[in-house]
Amino acid sequence: MDIPPAPHLHQSHAAIIKRLKRAEGHLRSIIGMLEADRPCVDIAQQLHAVEKAVCQAKRTLIQDHIDHCLEHSVAALGSGDHAALEEFKQISKYL
Repeated sequence: MDIPPAPHLHQSHAAIIKRLKRAEGHLRSIIGMLEADRPCVDIAQQLHAVEKAVCQAKRTLIQDHIDHCLEHSVAALGSGDHAALEEFKQISKYL
């Protein structure tokens, strides 16, 4: 029988979720701006704000993962397990 993986939750996840939900609401308002034919400069400004929020959420997630999982990766290498190193390599390409 396969055992499901343990939850992969870090302290930053709650803050990331909050930030992404705020960005989600902001995106909905941008759609409304488009539908209301608001000036493109205003829309671009709002899109830029959402883009920065999502980028910061990604950066926080990756940094948290590196901070908390790198030690596990190094320990796993000592026992010959390279899966943790491969995971680290995979996530680092999103930096």
